[in-house]
Amino acid sequence: MVGFAAICFSAKAIMIKLAFAHYHVDPLTLLFLRMTFALPFFIVIPLLYRRPENTTPLLPADYLKLAGLGILGYYASSLLDFLGLQYVTAGLERLILFVYPTLVVLISWLIYRKPIGVREIAALLLTYVGIAVVFAHDAIRSQPNILKGALLIFGSAFTYAIYLIGSGRLIPRFGTIRFTAYAMMVSAGAVILHYLLTVTPSVTDLPAGLFGFGLALAIISTVIPTFLVSAGIKAIGASRAAIVASVGPIATIVLGYFFLHEPITLYEVAGTALVLTGVLLVSSRK
Repeated sequence: MVGFAAICFSAKAIMIKLAFAHYHVDPLTLLFLRMTFALPFFIVIPLLYRRPENTTPLLPADYLKLAGLGILGYYASSLLDFLGLQYVTAGLERLILFVYPTLVVLISWLIYRKPIGVREIAALLLTYVGIAVVFAHDAIRSQPNILKGALLIFGSAFTYAIYLIGSGRLIPRFGTIRFTAYAMMVSAGAVILHYLLTVTPSVTDLPAGLFGFGLALAIISTVIPTFLVSAGIKAIGASRAAIVASVGPIATIVLGYFFLHEPITLYEVAGTALVLTGVLLVSSRK
């Protein structure tokens, strides 16, 4: 389940880049289509899941925190990701996003004063050296605005890391299914509101093929992997899930090669190996 979810998440960047290339659509419109198609699933799934996961009384503050995390983790993070993909390759995007476990370590150290050991320091060095290798190689290839794109993607990873830290404290109160569904409902509402308040193309003026990309992004890269990851972690644990999920960046590079004709270079392979090693060091117990 975790492996399949990682591949589904990896396909997201490929579909976004293809939509940009074929329809010259702006990131907000594409994100609007994705979240609009995904919203009905996140409304229905908690209703079908009748067995209560948690009996702890929920307070208004819990719902406010969940709303804030939903806006941060799936609205802000997704929007930054879509914006950044205009300027970087799918492979570099997935590598930068994949560093979120190291950001969780750093944020936890800054906020909660959780100690960082030699293992974590080594993991951080390996991860960011790997990113630097791939970034420098792509920059040499004269990709326009690559620094802007990389910073936007890093912002996406950073906001998602904050979401993960906060969700770890709220999931035990809401339960996995309800928390995930409610957070996605909030984020979908924020995206739809942003779209309606912004001067964007009318839905009726969008080409039919673009709706196909929106539906594919919603089902393949949003609904299915979101719940598969939760179920997979419950089955095998977070540490093993982190190891299996490392197939994600590799899948993106391979898919990018076949669908986007992005070259696979020695620099990209070396940088990916460094990032995967660093992330696995910081994510797994052994």
